[in-house]
Amino acid sequence: MLGSEPDLEVAGECGTSAEALEVLKGSTVDVVLLDFDIGPEHGNDFISSARRAGYQGRFLIVPASADVRNSAIALKLGASGIFLKSDTPERLLQAIRFVGAGGIWVDQKIIQLLVDQLINGHPALEAQKFSGLLEERERNVLLGILGGLTNRKIGDNMGLTESSVKNIVQRLFGKAGVKTRGQLVRVAFEGSLGAGPQFIQPPNENGERYTAEVS
Repeated sequence: MLGSEPDLEVAGECGTSAEALEVLKGSTVDVVLLDFDIGPEHGNDFISSARRAGYQGRFLIVPASADVRNSAIALKLGASGIFLKSDTPERLLQAIRFVGAGGIWVDQKIIQLLVDQLINGHPALEAQKFSGLLEERERNVLLGILGGLTNRKIGDNMGLTESSVKNIVQRLFGKAGVKTRGQLVRVAFEGSLGAGPQFIQPPNENGERYTAEVS
């Protein structure tokens, strides 16, 4: 299916980390599709091995089930997305292109599990500690970014101009110590911005997935 797409080229198909590392040595690979289980090895270990070998591309994890722990570790290691195999082939193509263009794609179920874990893992005192870290407008803009909205759409929803939203995004970058939206999303997931119930909202009733575009 991937090979039949005019804008995609399959560089290789591998069953072990060793085979995959050989492919990465001999080809320019933009996106690696990776399961958590690679024969006797683990996908997250491969991410670390590939980085040590000098691979600078992106990883899209494609697991069979919503494994929140390994998904969180993969994102921490720098994976650009989690796409469940139960989703449609058309969505997979969309996710590959989105990640290849610099975005972050996280499946709705994974988002929900991460949110639940964050909520359950932050006691009341910890929530109070972070409650003043972001202003209300900054929290709302962050939610828009986590929802994959453009600056213009976020501004329309909040009654702000696009330039005002851009200024708020820059403030968020400064507070998080990052330079891109993708990095900001990772910081939010890691909890460095106090990511909890007041910062991350669960998927909406339309079942839309949360993605984030990188400017």
